[in-house]
Amino acid sequence: MTIKKGKFVIEGLENVQINIGKVIEEGVDGQIEGPTPKPEITSLRNWDYRILDRYNPVYTPTSDICDYCTYGKCDLTGNKEGACGIDLEGHTARQALMTSIMGAACHSAHGRHLLHYLIKRYGEDHPINVGPSNLKAPLTETIMGIQPETIGDFLPVLAYVEEQLTQLTAAANTGQEGSARDFESKALHAGMLDLLGMEVADIIQISCMGMPKAEEDTAMAEIGMGILDPTKPVVVCVGHNIAAPAYILDYMDENALFDKIEIAGLCCTAHDMTRYNKTAKIIGSMSKELKYIRSGIPDVLVTDEQCVRADILREASELHIPVIATNEKITYGLPDRSGDNVDDIVNDLASGKEKGVLMLDLEKVGELVPKLAMKVSPIRKAKGITALPDEGEFAKLVAKCTKCQQCTFDCPQGLPIADAMEAAANGDLSQLEVLHDKCVGCGRCDYSCPVKIPVLNVIEKGAQRVIREEKGKVRIGRGQIGDPEIREEGRNLVLGTTPGVIAIVGCGNYPDGTKDVHDVVEEMLKRSYIIISSGCAAMDIGMYKDDEGKTLYEKYPGRFIKGNLLNTGSCVSNAHIAATTIKVASIFAGRKTKGNWEEIADYVMNRIGAVGLAWGAYSQKAFAIATGCNRLGIPVVAGPHGTKYRRAFIGKPYKKDDWNVLDARDGSTVNVEPAPEHLMITAETFDEMMPLLAKLCIRPSDNSLGRAIKLTHYIELSEKYMNKMPDDWHVYVRSEADLPVAKREHLLKTLETEHGWKIDWDRKKIIAGPMRKVDVSFQPTNVPRLCKEVSK
Repeated sequence: MTIKKGKFVIEGLENVQINIGKVIEEGVDGQIEGPTPKPEITSLRNWDYRILDRYNPVYTPTSDICDYCTYGKCDLTGNKEGACGIDLEGHTARQALMTSIMGAACHSAHGRHLLHYLIKRYGEDHPINVGPSNLKAPLTETIMGIQPETIGDFLPVLAYVEEQLTQLTAAANTGQEGSARDFESKALHAGMLDLLGMEVADIIQISCMGMPKAEEDTAMAEIGMGILDPTKPVVVCVGHNIAAPAYILDYMDENALFDKIEIAGLCCTAHDMTRYNKTAKIIGSMSKELKYIRSGIPDVLVTDEQCVRADILREASELHIPVIATNEKITYGLPDRSGDNVDDIVNDLASGKEKGVLMLDLEKVGELVPKLAMKVSPIRKAKGITALPDEGEFAKLVAKCTKCQQCTFDCPQGLPIADAMEAAANGDLSQLEVLHDKCVGCGRCDYSCPVKIPVLNVIEKGAQRVIREEKGKVRIGRGQIGDPEIREEGRNLVLGTTPGVIAIVGCGNYPDGTKDVHDVVEEMLKRSYIIISSGCAAMDIGMYKDDEGKTLYEKYPGRFIKGNLLNTGSCVSNAHIAATTIKVASIFAGRKTKGNWEEIADYVMNRIGAVGLAWGAYSQKAFAIATGCNRLGIPVVAGPHGTKYRRAFIGKPYKKDDWNVLDARDGSTVNVEPAPEHLMITAETFDEMMPLLAKLCIRPSDNSLGRAIKLTHYIELSEKYMNKMPDDWHVYVRSEADLPVAKREHLLKTLETEHGWKIDWDRKKIIAGPMRKVDVSFQPTNVPRLCKEVSK
């Protein structure tokens, strides 16, 4: 007999109703396994301490003042203690914790909203389906110790995340935790919770909403500010939550409106719209929000949650663009019209009586938005509403610039705006066209200008030619990496013959425009790295074409093998990138995952050459993702703005004892090369970042062929971008077999003359010099209980 949830009646007891709630399964799959299922705040503290002992937190506080409580404000300069007893180190670590908590809360609340909605629509018993995978929810299994089969199985998972976040938030209150070290341990815990919340959110939407399920070659979606036909009604959805936009897409599909209305997304909602319906289009990242609104092209703006500008209602209302808020987290003080008639709402918004509405009935959103767009569009287009100046106004505005440089001082990127204004006044628009891509669209320059030039509008007006040509392609988000791909590639990753996996993730706060992201991906693809992308970075990769008119997504396949380019999807799909390393440990190495975070993270840190690049990270979410990856043993490189996160995890290669590991075969201590050298670090320039990515893919477990491949790329990238050999390349040489074949003799001479190594030139072998020799059966670990002799 199969017992299921629900109601049933027993013959003869027709008046007795029996309810079956949650069924606890027996057997292996129903058991909670592993040493740390559902870890509490301190359950993985020993692992965190191992991380922190090697990768010491380095703080870059933006202020020496603490004003958390009414004792303050307190001057903590020089690491002085404040009135409550906390010092600057502890205070900055507490800020790292709170940043991680905010990011994790965002993603897990997103997952909670989706889970409520999808259970209501499909039921708790709706099965999980992520494609060809036995390990369907790697993070859930590793953290919770359970194997979910239905979306209802994620209810206790999110309950756990929420309970832990409450406990962590409590620890940040004044008069609670005082140790910087333990604040960092708690921040790592919050980062892990963030990965878990993201996994829940993406798995349930993949399973219920028909999104691609580990598909290698998904369809291409159009992307760019120039892709939409402005003569049609235009609907733009902004945010990260697909629930409301899905109803709009369904209504348009059912009523054959795709030829009559243009619909596109900004930020991660755009990714998930294309995953849900291939007809949808992508405008771009958050940096395009203000630019596109001020163009006047959108006729209706639909907001949900996350990465939505705080001033979107004011900016939209100035151009008579109605705003439909669809999520409780962003309501803008709008009237709740969820219970009103759709036609009445359309009339109120079209007439300008209301600037926007809060609409929490998602079915009504589906009907309201297309109807409103078709009614508002002719009115707005007849008036030619836009914030951009006409030709005459443009000429007057650029001539008005006094070249005081205040806009440049206030610009996050320090862009040479005054020079571009001067060139435009002389008829040269090329510098404004360059600024269009490098500008992050924050609008601070508008407030900086003492002569009241609307600087952003001037830049966008001057860049109209390149904006019209801004048309690219991005491969629709695939979701997870399937088990067959892991089986094929896992061995190469662990041995190092695939040089590494580089995850290109994060936001659009790039120091020098989107081209950097494209360029790093192109360079590393040519060098046979696996590139996995997500979020805004995945969009920007597809913005550039080669001489044949192809984007990188069109040139490179999407399978998880070396030299391929994958897009997992929106921000919450970042979970699958981290989960891929868990799958490698499970499928290739046979490591048990359930409730076994420490062992899996230890394996990842020592054996899997993976690194994250968040070149344009700006949000608390990005910091939480990075911190979660750090707890899993994955290093992360941030762009120069990453210093504003105020904390990095920096290794000290000169402290030899920091790089002692255990050999799991017998428990002996082995001093290894600093690999990975850092866990979270910022790179100041593109040139500095390129060889750093290659170096952070080096692992102690590399075999000689793998190490030679990785050293080849590290050396070549340093010579190409830094114009010199790396200072520490010799540290990663264990034998002559580790040396790049093409440069072996030259490098042997360098080792002998500059580093004092002994070389047998007859056999071209290294006799003395390396810190250790190659051992193909070496099993590095940082966890004593994993050593066989210790286990006995």
